[in-house]
Amino acid sequence: MKRAVIFFLVLAILAGTYAVWLKPWAKDEASPPAAGAALVPVTIPDSLSENAKIGMRLFQAKCASCHGDDASGRQGVAPPLIHKIYEPSHHADEAFQRAVSLGVRAHHWPFGDMPSVEGLSRGDVAMIVAYIREIQVANGIR
Repeated sequence: MKRAVIFFLVLAILAGTYAVWLKPWAKDEASPPAAGAALVPVTIPDSLSENAKIGMRLFQAKCASCHGDDASGRQGVAPPLIHKIYEPSHHADEAFQRAVSLGVRAHHWPFGDMPSVEGLSRGDVAMIVAYIREIQVANGIR
């Protein structure tokens, strides 16, 4: 019993040493993205519906400062909305409505809570969702 405890203690120390001292300088380790950098690559479709075009303008005005110009997220700020987590089967359109009007406690990402967003009607949010959904489809998220 005592040997098992010592073994796991030594293993934990070695793992901690690797994580703290060796891993950051590993040759294959890419440097972390800069604060505010996009988190995922996003392809914007060549054409958007009229509703999505309206949504794009609203998104740029109210959402892009946190979620990135193309909803690709921002390192250290907010998650990408062009991500499997936000596909319609997991986050329905009403989830976006509620997030805007009520805010959201952090539950998928380590970015902290999202505050409510002032100055957007349900119709405005519907246009923003149309924009997000069209970009999601263009990036293989259905």
